[in-house]
Parts: sequence; C-alpha cells; structure tokens
Amino acid sequence: MHSLNLGILAHIDAGKTSLTERLLYAAGVIDEIGSVDRGSTTTDTLALEKQRGITIKSAVVAFTLPGGGAPDGGPGGPDVNLIDTPGHPDFIAEVERVLGVLDGAVLVVSAVEGVQPQTRVLMRTLRRLRIPTLIFVNKLDRRGADLDRTLRAVAGRLTPDIVAMTGARAQGTPQAAAPPYTAADPGFDARLLDLLARRDDRLLAAYVRDEHAVDHARLRAALAEQTAAALVHPVYAGSAVTGAGTGALIAGIAALLPARRPDPDAPVRGTVFKMERGPAGERIAYVRVAAGTVRTRDRLPVHRGGGPVGEGRVTALSVFEAGTDTRRDHAPAGRIARVWGLGDVRIGDTVGAPPPAAGEDRHFAPPSLETVVTARRPADRGALHAALVQLAEQDPLIDLRRDELRQEIAVSLYGEVQKEVIQATLAGEFGLDADFRPTTTLHIERPAGTGAAVESIAKDGNPFLATVGLRVAPGPAGSGVAFGLGVELGAMPYAFFAAVEETVRRTLEQGLHGWRVTDCAVTMTHCGYWPRQSHAHGTFDKSMSSTGADFRGLTPLVLMAALRQAGTTVHEPMHRFRLDLPADALGTVLPVLARLGALPRTPAAHDGGYELAGDIPAARVHDLERRLPTLTRGEGALESAFHHYRPVTGKVPERPRTDHNPLDREEYLLRVLRRVPGAGANGGRVGGGDG
Repeated sequence: MHSLNLGILAHIDAGKTSLTERLLYAAGVIDEIGSVDRGSTTTDTLALEKQRGITIKSAVVAFTLPGGGAPDGGPGGPDVNLIDTPGHPDFIAEVERVLGVLDGAVLVVSAVEGVQPQTRVLMRTLRRLRIPTLIFVNKLDRRGADLDRTLRAVAGRLTPDIVAMTGARAQGTPQAAAPPYTAADPGFDARLLDLLARRDDRLLAAYVRDEHAVDHARLRAALAEQTAAALVHPVYAGSAVTGAGTGALIAGIAALLPARRPDPDAPVRGTVFKMERGPAGERIAYVRVAAGTVRTRDRLPVHRGGGPVGEGRVTALSVFEAGTDTRRDHAPAGRIARVWGLGDVRIGDTVGAPPPAAGEDRHFAPPSLETVVTARRPADRGALHAALVQLAEQDPLIDLRRDELRQEIAVSLYGEVQKEVIQATLAGEFGLDADFRPTTTLHIERPAGTGAAVESIAKDGNPFLATVGLRVAPGPAGSGVAFGLGVELGAMPYAFFAAVEETVRRTLEQGLHGWRVTDCAVTMTHCGYWPRQSHAHGTFDKSMSSTGADFRGLTPLVLMAALRQAGTTVHEPMHRFRLDLPADALGTVLPVLARLGALPRTPAAHDGGYELAGDIPAARVHDLERRLPTLTRGEGALESAFHHYRPVTGKVPERPRTDHNPLDREEYLLRVLRRVPGAGANGGRVGGGDG
C-alpha cells in the first residue's frame, strides 16, 4: 500500500479549507462541498471554528486519490492522509506539530491577495525541512485575480525554483479556467528544461549532446524527482470553489509528491502529533504509524527527547480511512490512528521503537506573549486550572504557570485571537467564565557573568542533608540550559545528581527578575551526602540519611546565590518586520515606527512604492498592525516574525514569582520546611521523604 501524508497550508482566507473540501469531493468522500461561511465543512468540526469561519485545530481525513499517476503504475493514486491546518498565525503551533509527520504539502496562495505574511513563514519552513511542496494559486474566479502577478510574487518572495503547470483563462469571472500545460504548449518544455537543468548536470549534458534526446517524458520524470527532493515547486492554479484547475492539481499530487510504501511487519514506530479528550475525559493520541502495525492490547514504549519515559497499553484504536475514522483492532504502517490507553503520552513523543537521531525540534518561534487568567467566580478556580491543563495537553506551548499565592494562572500566547479563542473555549466547552488581563511580553534572562556558591552538610545553617556547589556561566545564544558535572560521577548515588539537574532546570524557569533564564552553563562543583544509616539495631532513619528531597530542597538556594553573584540581563523579544508601503505613506510611517521603538533599515523602492524592513519590539507589533491601515489608506502590508532577543533598555521589567522564592532564604525555608528557619543544622526535615 502506498500512502501519502499530505498537509494543506496557507495564510488565513487563502482558501485552504475550501480546497480540502474540493479534494474530498473529487475523491468521492463527500457528496456535497461544504462551505466555510455556512460552517458546513468536513474538517472544521469545532463549534468555534464554524462560528468564526477559521481553522483552529488541525484535522485529519483519509481517502484514495482518484485517477492515474500511482507510483507503481496502477490505475489509482496513493492512500492519502490529508491534514488541514490553521492559517491564522496565532495558531502556528498547531501547524508545527503537523510538519513532523508530512510526506508532502500543498501551499495555497490567493490569486487576489497574492503572497501574504504567513505564506512566507510557511514556505521558508517547508523549504528548510525539505518537505516536497506544490503551490496552488486559488481564487482564480475572484475579481482582481491575476495569475501572472501572483507568479512573479511567488518567485520574488517565496522561491525562484518554480514552474507554472497551468495557464489561466477568463480570470476574475465565474468562468475562470486553468488548462494544464502539455508538450504541445509552446515554451513549456523549454521552461521545464531551464529549471531542471540547473540541478541536473546529466540532463543538461544530454540536452547539449542531442536536444531531441530530452523529450517531454524525460522532463516530467526529472520534475517528479526534483519535486520529491524539495528542490523545485510546481505551481498549479484554479478555484477551489468552482473546481477549475483542481483536476490538474490532483494529478500533480499523485504523480509528483513522494508516496511511500511503509513496512507493516517492521517494529512499530509512530509519532504523536495531536492530543484530545474523549466524551468521558479520556486521553486520545493521534499517531502517525511510520512502521509496523499497532494492535489493541499492545504495550508500546514511549520515548521523549531521545530517551524512554515509560510505556502505554493500547486499549482501543480507530483508523482514518474513506473520509472518517473507523474503529479497528489494528493500524498498519502508513495510517494515522486515534489511540486510547497510552497514559501520559505527550505531543511529540515517539511510540514503539526508539526514534532516529533527534533533529530540529522546533520549526517556529515560541510564543512571546503572556496573559493572566482568573476565574470570574472564586469557586471555579479549581475547575479553571483543570480545564487549562486539558487545553495545554492539546497545545503544549500554552505553558501554564500557576501562582498559588495569588491564585492566578498565566498562559503563553502567540496573539490576541488565540486569547479570544481560549476564552470562548473555556465558556463553550467547560462552562467557565474567565477574565483575561491585558497581554504582556515574555522576556528572558541571560547570565551577565560567572557566579558560584556552595552549601555543605551541617554547616552555616544548612538544614538539608546534602552538599551542593554550583557554578553559573553564560552560554552561547540559543544554547538553552547546559548542565555538567565538575565532580566524579561516582561521588554519590546517581539519583542525587539527577535530582540536582532536574531542580536546576526547574528553578531557572524564574531568574532574578522572574523571567526564564536561558543560554547558560551550570556546573556542579561540590557534592556530598550522608549514606543510609540508623541507630543501633534500628531501622532506616531519614533524619540522619540523605534523600533526593534534600538535594531538591537545597539546590534552588545554591543556584540562585550563584546566579545573584553572576547577575542577569533581561532581554525582550524582537520581531523582524517587512512593510510594503505606497510611496506617499513613507513619511507618515517612519515617525510612527520611531515612536514604537522600531529600528527600520533604508527603504527600497519597488513597484511604485517602498519596501521597508527592520526590527520592532514584539510588544509593539499589535500597535503597528492596528495603526497601519489608517497610515497607508489600507494599502500597506505588514509581515513580522520573531527574530531575536535584545537587552532591555531603561527600567527592567519584573515578573511576579510563582515558586517558594529562593532569593529570600527565610521565606524559602519557611515554605519548604514548614517551620521557622534557624532551628539548627538538622532541626528540620523535608516532609514526604524522597517523593
């Protein structure tokens, strides 16, 4: 069985979901094409998606491609697992989770609006990940459609490695058509040869020796090869609403994108790319089965971050096929399955055989905004936290931070629309009324220098039966947190080293100013413990024996003392922006950019206007988006994406702490030991032993 995991990606409103409907109709999965405006599409199933007319969650639907072009020469195309993804940039994390399971993609571009900001972000990522991609220029039937203009924009702003596979007739009318080019069309083979020979010396040499030896069939074979290698990107055109040009696109998907023949008898290996809850609150994992066959009652190892984290037992399965998901007792390689019973499995985990060598885990920038969520009714605080935990399972980048002292929960965001969706989801699905504070920017802290601290057993008021010494130093930008040992690994039980490393990483979520500390190297310089012992003829006495809790309790004090000595600098997220402006708007926009703290570069004149690029604080992007239509009479176009962090100038922003505050020793010991500090070196023990 040949299978193809196909992603449909686009900027919002380019017609991505409408194209999905057209493909399902052509495959015979649905009898009537749904409408985004009427909320009747197959893949937008959430009530909120129907109300807003946008895709919020990725959705899967499976079918067999109609027509010829099967890789084995058969009459039908491959079995396709089609994944419809959100187009709004606030839900880019949902797209990120899908990219890891794709064999190919169709990037939808509007023939009216052309290349839009999200289109560029998506194409850069698809090319970086070398995902074979076709481009579909949609809305050829809409007033203002212009295929030639759109092709120039695609070549100039997305990639020059394109070739148009269809022409256009009666653009801008309901009768618009997109006839596919053939060998009989003047210049088509020449355009193919010009594109393909740049990367195929054998093809070029064959043409130089005998131009008649390179016929249309050979060019099509070379096109399929280079498309599958993500070197070139064929461009189709048409209308998802009328169906114009979609037949040529379907043939292109079958003939040019690389369908695979996975081995159902190999060891099981699958990737979790989506999580949801069933009617009874049960966890359901969406698994792309890359190899082997998953069966009910199987026990599957779970791997996270390159290492095993446990196993789960499959209690039920449903497999996507023929336009729906159907209960089955097994899911062979090449299928996408909904799997019950995998316990605490998370998005991004690998089930079954260990994953191959880890590559780049994150394709898009993390959220740079945050908001505090509070329950409108105090009695709903517990229910609100439980609901947000469920939402964080489905979107790990929500990244909950709970402040027990203030009874507040903070969530990370990409933008204001995402905040509105979370609020509506809490009300609609959980019956919870929640208030959201104004959105703030997520900063980071980096060590400014090197610092070290150590605390030893039974010395200087250390109430923990542990010796911990730590050195903190700056690391390269983008390196995260690196933990290393400056002591012998055999100096104490490994579990104690693990407890220190785990606590270091958790503690650095809040630095001297309350922000996450990153790009630093932490080295353990001292260690010590008291072995398991007891009084004569007695049993184990934890008051005179070290436990993991001692190291977890002491590490934050030592780490923050070292960090305080090193000092930290707070950095704010910066977006790289690109503005297309009419010529007469430049003088109006530049002063506004200056007031927003942006750093524009020299404007470049083009097409009767200006292109202006530069950097702007993430906190001010929304202000610029809101003011741009007025400043440019609606003619300006803004593209922005996170690019880097820069040190904050002026007053350093502070973030309220949500931990036991190891920066204040007395407060910390009071909370951790639940006693008044200063009762002696061994006068207080952490409750709960090593748990």
